[in-house]
Amino acid sequence: MEETRGMDMQRLGVIGGTGLIDMTVGDEMKRSGLTLVRRDDVHVETPWGEVPLTCMRLQSGDHEKELFFLQRHHNGQHASKPPHKIEHRANIRALADAGCEAVMAVCSVGAIASDFPPGKVGLAHQYIDFTGVATTFHDDAAVFTSVTTPFDSDLNSRLSSVLRNVQDFSEDERLFYTYWLAQGPHFETKAEIDAIDSLGGHMVGMTMPREAKLARELDLPYTAVCISSNWAAGREPGDAGADLDHHAVSSQANRRLMPVWACLVELLS
Repeated sequence: MEETRGMDMQRLGVIGGTGLIDMTVGDEMKRSGLTLVRRDDVHVETPWGEVPLTCMRLQSGDHEKELFFLQRHHNGQHASKPPHKIEHRANIRALADAGCEAVMAVCSVGAIASDFPPGKVGLAHQYIDFTGVATTFHDDAAVFTSVTTPFDSDLNSRLSSVLRNVQDFSEDERLFYTYWLAQGPHFETKAEIDAIDSLGGHMVGMTMPREAKLARELDLPYTAVCISSNWAAGREPGDAGADLDHHAVSSQANRRLMPVWACLVELLS
């Protein structure tokens, strides 16, 4: 994968889900010297369907940067597309065709690890996908892509420093976790979470690794900022039988966007 260390990044793709519904230039970005010059909503045609992007031109000192925001659950004028119906190939292809030099995904996850309580924001450094569902651009010819290191190490290093600082964490605080891909759209059972835990999963979600695989096929640097929005099934302290609620999960994730903005500023400033 192309090194991003020291790159003067001009075009950044940002993917939001339940953890980032839309994109506005917040006070955090303005205080960091990023000002909005122009904002356009466009639709990109791909072989797998049309993809809506919000294109934002930002001024940073004497330089202009471009941010391309994609809502992964986009579904026209209808309700959000369920996770098992998302066409990830269209989404990643659209960002690549827009000339993005890197992609930062924002994910809402269920926490399994005891040191990843709701409200904490961390990073994915590995994923586990045992869904058995292929996600690839290479359906017609055998192409085998290495994903030993699925996330860009330089981006992760830069963002871990930012997240440690804005969340006032010590150097001993863990920030890197393994994401377990669940097929969805149902939340997991307590027994499934116990099994995932025993196999090395620290957090669980229904989308992100599919994007990471496709970005890796395109040599597009990719990082996943993960918001712990809830305890996974059976892990709620004092209430192992607590039900999970989608709206409550989304609400928690959207209350923890300050660290996300800090990550954006780091990559664009």
